[in-house]
Amino acid sequence: MHNTVTGEDGQPRCSWCMATPDYLDYHDREWGFPVTDDRRLFEKLSLEAFQSGLSWRTILAKRENFRSAFCHFDFDKVATFDDSDVARLLADAGIVRHRGKIEAVINNAQRACDMVAHEGSIAAFVWRFEPAQPLPPQSASTSAEAVAMSRELKKRGWKFVGPTTAYAFMQAAGLVNDHLDGCVIRAKVTEARRLLSHPVSGKSAA
Repeated sequence: MHNTVTGEDGQPRCSWCMATPDYLDYHDREWGFPVTDDRRLFEKLSLEAFQSGLSWRTILAKRENFRSAFCHFDFDKVATFDDSDVARLLADAGIVRHRGKIEAVINNAQRACDMVAHEGSIAAFVWRFEPAQPLPPQSASTSAEAVAMSRELKKRGWKFVGPTTAYAFMQAAGLVNDHLDGCVIRAKVTEARRLLSHPVSGKSAA
């Protein structure tokens, strides 16, 4: 059962964020707040892919190293990476040295370029999967919308984007507000989502 815990400031928060100061800052400033910037969305998708089978704490601790290694997730640049870049990344102790995941991010950068060309933006694609009726906070590891997003991404050639990864991405990017009802940050995320201007597809003619 998920509960809130009281922080040093006397405010209730999702209990998971108290495990480390990095979690607390991430919980209060990022997690669940809506993201429409394509580079940030690509970063979140990429890091969730790297997180598969690992703890988020491991990924968060290495995030600046990931950013440096992958050109701050500028997918236009990452899309040009070749075998020498894969070798460089496999030798980089500052990131997760998993060949499959590294090659997946490079592949996904290429697919991201395709998506922008056909949809106008990554955001326009992603936000169409925002659920009309979200599940209760922190009650599931995936959802029908995450399954649909995963299926469509795979259809378009993306890798390491299974339903669980897709749902974790939706939580992180604010497509759902998964802060617990009693969490002090939930209302802030709710307000940010209320003010959000939803991306509109600029799909080009085929």
